[in-house]
Amino acid sequence: MILFYGNATAKGNFENWNKVLPRGYVAGETLGNLIVGSHLFLAAIIIIGGPLQLTPQLRKYAPVFHKWNGYLYILTAIILSLSGLYMVWIRGSIGGLIQHFSISINAILIMIAAIFAVKYAIIRDIKNHRIWAIRLFLVVNGVWFFRVGLYFWLFINQKPVGFNPYTFEGPFLYFLTFSQYTLPLAIFELYLKANKSSKKWLLQIATFVIFIFTMLMLIGIFAASVDLWFPKMNE
Repeated sequence: MILFYGNATAKGNFENWNKVLPRGYVAGETLGNLIVGSHLFLAAIIIIGGPLQLTPQLRKYAPVFHKWNGYLYILTAIILSLSGLYMVWIRGSIGGLIQHFSISINAILIMIAAIFAVKYAIIRDIKNHRIWAIRLFLVVNGVWFFRVGLYFWLFINQKPVGFNPYTFEGPFLYFLTFSQYTLPLAIFELYLKANKSSKKWLLQIATFVIFIFTMLMLIGIFAASVDLWFPKMNE
Protein backbone atom coordinates (compact mmCIF):
# COMPACT_ATOMS: atom_id res chain seq x y z
CA MET A 1 0.00 0.00 0.00
CA ILE A 2 2.78 2.43 0.92
CA LEU A 3 4.82 1.53 -2.15
CA PHE A 4 1.94 1.73 -4.63
CA TYR A 5 0.09 4.83 -3.43
CA GLY A 6 3.27 6.52 -2.18
CA ASN A 7 5.06 5.98 -5.48
CA ALA A 8 2.07 7.22 -7.51
CA THR A 9 1.72 10.31 -5.31
CA ALA A 10 5.45 11.11 -5.34
CA LYS A 11 5.49 10.98 -9.13
CA GLY A 12 2.30 13.01 -9.43
CA ASN A 13 0.46 10.10 -11.08
CA PHE A 14 -2.64 10.48 -8.94
CA GLU A 15 -4.82 8.81 -11.57
CA ASN A 16 -2.99 5.55 -10.74
CA TRP A 17 -4.97 5.45 -7.48
CA ASN A 18 -7.93 4.35 -9.59
CA LYS A 19 -6.18 1.11 -10.54
CA VAL A 20 -7.03 -0.20 -7.09
CA LEU A 21 -9.46 2.29 -5.58
CA PRO A 22 -12.47 3.16 -7.77
CA ARG A 23 -12.96 6.94 -7.92
CA GLY A 24 -9.85 7.32 -5.79
CA TYR A 25 -8.76 10.34 -7.81
CA VAL A 26 -11.13 12.61 -9.68
CA ALA A 27 -9.64 15.48 -11.67
CA GLY A 28 -10.82 18.85 -10.39
CA GLU A 29 -12.19 17.60 -7.07
CA THR A 30 -9.49 19.00 -4.81
CA LEU A 31 -11.29 18.53 -1.48
CA GLY A 32 -12.39 15.00 -2.31
CA ASN A 33 -8.90 14.04 -3.50
CA LEU A 34 -7.38 15.42 -0.29
CA ILE A 35 -9.81 13.41 1.84
CA VAL A 36 -9.08 10.23 -0.12
CA GLY A 37 -5.33 10.87 0.07
CA SER A 38 -5.55 11.44 3.83
CA HIS A 39 -7.61 8.25 4.14
CA LEU A 40 -4.89 6.26 2.39
CA PHE A 41 -2.10 7.83 4.47
CA LEU A 42 -3.93 7.15 7.73
CA ALA A 43 -4.68 3.58 6.61
CA ALA A 44 -0.92 3.00 6.43
CA ILE A 45 -0.62 4.17 10.05
CA ILE A 46 -3.39 1.74 11.04
CA ILE A 47 -1.71 -1.17 9.25
CA ILE A 48 1.57 -0.58 11.08
CA GLY A 49 0.26 0.61 14.44
CA GLY A 50 -2.40 -2.04 15.01
CA PRO A 51 -0.16 -5.12 15.22
CA LEU A 52 2.27 -3.16 17.40
CA GLN A 53 -0.51 -2.53 19.92
CA LEU A 54 -1.19 -6.26 20.16
CA THR A 55 2.48 -7.22 20.66
CA PRO A 56 2.90 -8.37 24.32
CA GLN A 57 6.57 -7.44 24.49
CA LEU A 58 5.89 -3.83 23.54
CA ARG A 59 3.06 -3.58 26.06
CA LYS A 60 5.36 -4.92 28.78
CA TYR A 61 8.66 -3.17 28.02
CA ALA A 62 7.44 0.01 26.32
CA PRO A 63 4.20 1.01 28.09
CA VAL A 64 4.59 4.70 27.18
CA PHE A 65 4.89 3.83 23.50
CA HIS A 66 1.88 1.51 23.83
CA LYS A 67 -0.16 4.30 25.39
CA TRP A 68 0.57 7.00 22.82
CA ASN A 69 0.53 4.64 19.87
CA GLY A 70 -2.87 3.52 21.13
CA TYR A 71 -4.19 7.07 21.21
CA LEU A 72 -2.85 7.66 17.70
CA TYR A 73 -4.38 4.39 16.51
CA ILE A 74 -7.79 5.22 17.94
CA LEU A 75 -7.78 8.79 16.64
CA THR A 76 -6.75 7.52 13.21
CA ALA A 77 -9.45 4.84 13.26
CA ILE A 78 -12.16 7.41 14.00
CA ILE A 79 -10.93 9.76 11.26
CA LEU A 80 -10.79 6.84 8.82
CA SER A 81 -14.37 5.93 9.70
CA LEU A 82 -15.59 9.46 9.00
CA SER A 83 -13.60 9.78 5.78
CA GLY A 84 -14.86 6.35 4.72
CA LEU A 85 -18.44 7.53 5.18
CA TYR A 86 -17.65 10.57 3.05
CA MET A 87 -16.16 8.40 0.31
CA VAL A 88 -19.21 6.11 0.24
CA TRP A 89 -22.12 8.54 0.59
CA ILE A 90 -20.77 11.80 -0.88
CA ARG A 91 -17.79 10.97 -3.07
CA GLY A 92 -19.40 7.85 -4.49
CA SER A 93 -18.09 4.31 -4.74
CA ILE A 94 -18.74 1.06 -6.56
CA GLY A 95 -21.27 -1.36 -5.17
CA GLY A 96 -24.88 -0.81 -4.26
CA LEU A 97 -26.91 0.50 -1.38
CA ILE A 98 -26.53 -2.71 0.62
CA GLN A 99 -22.73 -2.41 0.58
CA HIS A 100 -22.94 1.26 1.53
CA PHE A 101 -25.12 0.50 4.54
CA SER A 102 -22.77 -2.30 5.58
CA ILE A 103 -19.74 -0.02 5.38
CA SER A 104 -21.63 2.55 7.45
CA ILE A 105 -22.35 -0.05 10.13
CA ASN A 106 -18.66 -0.97 10.11
CA ALA A 107 -17.73 2.69 10.65
CA ILE A 108 -20.16 2.96 13.58
CA LEU A 109 -18.78 -0.22 15.16
CA ILE A 110 -15.25 1.17 14.86
CA MET A 111 -16.23 4.31 16.75
CA ILE A 112 -18.10 2.35 19.42
CA ALA A 113 -15.17 -0.02 19.99
CA ALA A 114 -12.75 2.93 20.10
CA ILE A 115 -14.83 4.69 22.77
CA PHE A 116 -14.99 1.60 25.00
CA ALA A 117 -11.29 0.81 24.52
CA VAL A 118 -10.41 4.33 25.72
CA LYS A 119 -12.97 4.20 28.53
CA TYR A 120 -11.54 1.02 30.04
CA ALA A 121 -7.96 2.23 29.55
CA ILE A 122 -8.74 5.41 31.51
CA ILE A 123 -10.26 3.52 34.46
CA ARG A 124 -7.40 0.98 34.33
CA ASP A 125 -9.66 -1.99 33.64
CA ILE A 126 -6.99 -3.72 31.57
CA LYS A 127 -8.96 -6.91 30.98
CA ASN A 128 -11.91 -5.17 29.33
CA HIS A 129 -9.61 -2.67 27.65
CA ARG A 130 -7.81 -5.49 25.84
CA ILE A 131 -11.08 -7.13 24.82
CA TRP A 132 -12.39 -3.91 23.30
CA ALA A 133 -9.00 -3.13 21.76
CA ILE A 134 -9.09 -6.48 19.93
CA ARG A 135 -12.67 -5.84 18.83
CA LEU A 136 -11.50 -2.47 17.52
CA PHE A 137 -8.61 -4.11 15.68
CA LEU A 138 -10.98 -6.60 14.03
CA VAL A 139 -13.56 -4.08 12.83
CA VAL A 140 -10.88 -1.61 11.70
CA ASN A 141 -9.50 -4.35 9.46
CA GLY A 142 -12.90 -5.11 7.95
CA VAL A 143 -11.79 -3.88 4.52
CA TRP A 144 -8.75 -6.15 4.69
CA PHE A 145 -10.93 -9.14 5.61
CA PHE A 146 -13.19 -8.24 2.68
CA ARG A 147 -10.29 -8.19 0.23
CA VAL A 148 -8.83 -11.45 1.51
CA GLY A 149 -12.26 -13.12 1.49
CA LEU A 150 -12.94 -11.93 -2.05
CA TYR A 151 -9.65 -13.31 -3.37
CA PHE A 152 -10.18 -16.60 -1.56
CA TRP A 153 -13.53 -16.87 -3.36
CA LEU A 154 -11.98 -15.99 -6.72
CA PHE A 155 -9.14 -18.46 -6.12
CA ILE A 156 -11.37 -21.46 -5.45
CA ASN A 157 -13.80 -20.60 -8.29
CA GLN A 158 -11.20 -19.25 -10.73
CA LYS A 159 -13.75 -16.65 -11.86
CA PRO A 160 -16.33 -14.25 -10.41
CA VAL A 161 -19.23 -16.29 -9.03
CA GLY A 162 -22.27 -14.83 -7.29
CA PHE A 163 -21.60 -11.23 -8.26
CA ASN A 164 -21.19 -8.93 -11.24
CA PRO A 165 -17.51 -7.88 -11.53
CA TYR A 166 -18.49 -4.68 -13.38
CA THR A 167 -21.17 -3.34 -11.06
CA PHE A 168 -19.59 -5.08 -8.05
CA GLU A 169 -22.99 -6.23 -6.82
CA GLY A 170 -24.47 -9.65 -6.20
CA PRO A 171 -25.46 -12.08 -3.41
CA PHE A 172 -21.92 -13.17 -2.58
CA LEU A 173 -20.71 -9.59 -2.14
CA TYR A 174 -23.77 -8.77 -0.03
CA PHE A 175 -22.82 -11.69 2.21
CA LEU A 176 -19.14 -10.75 2.26
CA THR A 177 -19.67 -7.07 3.02
CA PHE A 178 -21.45 -7.92 6.28
CA SER A 179 -19.21 -10.90 7.06
CA GLN A 180 -16.07 -8.76 6.92
CA TYR A 181 -16.70 -7.61 10.48
CA THR A 182 -19.48 -9.82 11.88
CA LEU A 183 -17.59 -13.07 11.25
CA PRO A 184 -14.28 -12.00 12.91
CA LEU A 185 -16.24 -10.60 15.86
CA ALA A 186 -18.26 -13.81 16.19
CA ILE A 187 -15.12 -15.95 16.16
CA PHE A 188 -13.54 -13.71 18.79
CA GLU A 189 -16.64 -14.01 21.01
CA LEU A 190 -16.48 -17.80 20.61
CA TYR A 191 -12.82 -17.65 21.67
CA LEU A 192 -13.69 -15.58 24.76
CA LYS A 193 -16.51 -17.92 25.75
CA ALA A 194 -14.34 -21.02 25.27
CA ASN A 195 -11.59 -19.51 27.43
CA LYS A 196 -14.02 -18.88 30.26
CA SER A 197 -15.74 -22.26 30.00
CA SER A 198 -14.70 -25.46 31.71
CA LYS A 199 -16.14 -27.48 28.83
CA LYS A 200 -13.34 -29.07 26.87
CA TRP A 201 -15.49 -29.62 23.77
CA LEU A 202 -16.20 -25.88 23.49
CA LEU A 203 -12.48 -25.11 23.53
CA GLN A 204 -11.94 -27.76 20.86
CA ILE A 205 -14.66 -26.24 18.66
CA ALA A 206 -13.18 -22.75 19.07
CA THR A 207 -9.72 -24.06 18.21
CA PHE A 208 -11.03 -25.85 15.13
CA VAL A 209 -12.97 -22.80 13.90
CA ILE A 210 -9.99 -20.49 14.35
CA PHE A 211 -7.72 -22.98 12.56
CA ILE A 212 -10.12 -23.35 9.60
CA PHE A 213 -10.54 -19.61 9.12
CA THR A 214 -6.80 -19.07 9.48
CA MET A 215 -6.26 -21.51 6.61
CA LEU A 216 -8.91 -19.74 4.52
CA MET A 217 -7.21 -16.42 5.20
CA LEU A 218 -3.82 -17.81 4.17
CA ILE A 219 -5.28 -18.86 0.82
CA GLY A 220 -6.89 -15.45 0.39
CA ILE A 221 -3.66 -13.66 1.33
CA PHE A 222 -1.70 -15.76 -1.16
CA ALA A 223 -4.22 -15.12 -3.96
CA ALA A 224 -4.43 -11.37 -3.24
CA SER A 225 -0.64 -11.08 -3.00
CA VAL A 226 0.01 -12.84 -6.31
CA ASP A 227 -2.81 -11.23 -8.27
CA LEU A 228 -3.01 -7.76 -6.72
CA TRP A 229 -0.52 -6.66 -4.10
CA PHE A 230 2.85 -7.83 -5.47
CA PRO A 231 2.21 -6.60 -9.05
CA LYS A 232 1.04 -3.18 -7.79
CA MET A 233 4.14 -2.78 -5.62
CA ASN A 234 6.28 -2.69 -8.76
CA GLU A 235 4.19 -0.13 -10.65
